[in-house]
Amino acid sequence: MEIGAMVIAVAGVAGTLGGALLTQRGAERAKRREIELVRAHEAKRENQALRRTCYTDLNRDARQFTTALNRHLHVLRERGVEDADRAALDTAKDAFRDRYSEAQMVAPDEVLVPTASVHHALTAVYGQVKRLERGAPDPGESMESAAQAQYGIWGPLREMRAAMRADLGVG
Repeated sequence: MEIGAMVIAVAGVAGTLGGALLTQRGAERAKRREIELVRAHEAKRENQALRRTCYTDLNRDARQFTTALNRHLHVLRERGVEDADRAALDTAKDAFRDRYSEAQMVAPDEVLVPTASVHHALTAVYGQVKRLERGAPDPGESMESAAQAQYGIWGPLREMRAAMRADLGVG
């Protein structure tokens, strides 16, 4: 019986140690899962903060570019364009271009589609305004058609803003 008792004792010690080892492994797995969940949550929050900043800047710069086009059209009508006027319009265009480039890297397709629509509308009006400024408009282009096209940008801007807000869960 001494050998039987010894086997039972060894089995008991092995079971105790094995149980502790299994418990430790389970705790480690649970801790790893918890860390992964926290990291995923942080990454999601950081991504949303990045998109929010990008969308805020893009919305602002698109509106400022639209306003700069409107101002430029008024200057064309009233007095003729000076270098400072050209610089102001180009600064607004460049700022929008930079924000649009950023959005192309972080925004989902649901936001990029209306954003591309705004981009195309703004660049089309910009081209028309520059041709008018040079005195070489395309057939059918006039101050009135440029003003109408510029005014028409506000609708796509609203659609872009609504898509951005929906992506952020705001609206």
